[in-house]
Amino acid sequence: MSWKELEYSGWGRVLRARGLVARPERFGTLKALATDDPAPAMGNCRSYGDASLNDGGKVVEMTRMDRILDFDEASGILRVEAGCTIGNLARIFAPLGWLPPVMPGTGFATLGGCIAHDVHGKNHHHAGSFGQHVLSLNLLSGGKRKTVAPDKQEQLFKATVGGLGQTGIIAEATVQMLRAKGDVIMVTERRVENLNEHLGVLDASEATYTVGWIDATASGDALGRGIVEEGETGAGLVRPPKRAKAIPFDAPGFTLAPAVVRSFNAAYFRRVPASGRTVVKPIDDFFFPLDKIHNWNRLYGKKGFHQFQCVVPLAATDALREMLARIGAAGTASPLAVLKRMGTGRAGYLSFPMPGYTLAVDFPNRTGTENLISRLEDITVDAGGRIYLAKDALADSAAVKSMYPEWPAWRDAVAKADPTGMFETNLTRRLGLRGNQ
Repeated sequence: MSWKELEYSGWGRVLRARGLVARPERFGTLKALATDDPAPAMGNCRSYGDASLNDGGKVVEMTRMDRILDFDEASGILRVEAGCTIGNLARIFAPLGWLPPVMPGTGFATLGGCIAHDVHGKNHHHAGSFGQHVLSLNLLSGGKRKTVAPDKQEQLFKATVGGLGQTGIIAEATVQMLRAKGDVIMVTERRVENLNEHLGVLDASEATYTVGWIDATASGDALGRGIVEEGETGAGLVRPPKRAKAIPFDAPGFTLAPAVVRSFNAAYFRRVPASGRTVVKPIDDFFFPLDKIHNWNRLYGKKGFHQFQCVVPLAATDALREMLARIGAAGTASPLAVLKRMGTGRAGYLSFPMPGYTLAVDFPNRTGTENLISRLEDITVDAGGRIYLAKDALADSAAVKSMYPEWPAWRDAVAKADPTGMFETNLTRRLGLRGNQ
């Protein structure tokens, strides 16, 4: 297998790496690589920071290993290679009455990436995290192929799901798909005027899929205003999604200037009538709205951007209020801010979800951004919450370890699976996750 030297980055484009990349297409080639020249796996690099980066080292890009190996249409049990994307699975199986059980905000996320970060979606309050629907997975580690399941090598399973790729290369997985009524989704949209109303609507929602867009530039009585969307799958004819457009170059700095963002957010808030509305959309338009714009991360310019995502307990609404007040006062938030209610579901030692509210906000990489995010992380820690490592590029090692009380169990299981540290990445080195303190 040949290696090619490449420069690559996380989706935020702030952190970059240069190193050797291999792109196997068959399991035999992948197994030989994992045995003779082990290196961490990488998908489509849709994690925002440095989770998939290995600067100066090697990585195995898995996107060519994307075959569907077996599917039982009666039970919805799917066996698939780790490089297959969630978006492709949704497009293939929705007409058959099935969807991936949990879908993140981009369809370009690979199955392996969804497992390695134990991703959550708009149905977490009902369906939990992705890893809870993984029946088994094949892991290449220590020159061996291991079948790992929740009831078979439980510690290794919990260290792998949400475990940042540190136990080996996920080659394939068997997943329980979720019943769907068809390949379209009926979405009810309603305005909410402030944070209390926003949280109240999220708490009361019984829809299968629920998400809130939040105007992170709002302040005063309008702090926390936004739009809540509730979705249910259905069958019917809608216009096919429009062909995706691309951002051909890095946008100039004024593109997301504070005044521009405030104006956009005000218009976006008012696009939904005061009385609300129900619309029918293609599946992709609801689950992966930004995928219609290829390379949308270029909108932030050459310096890139950071995303801050946290979850805080249900009782910590004052923490959310303080975060939003600081974000609004800073005037650096982008239009892409999301608020969701999370349930109890998580599958791994380092899985992000916990019962509470999760807030995700993008910030252009400008002067003051790092200090703002640092303060938001402090508020999260004080509230008893945690940040999402799939989005992180800045966090403090001690803070992360305090947010994840099962970190020692993860560290010990990883040390057993990979005693020589062959699968370490920039993120685990930056945060010292493989160390003893």
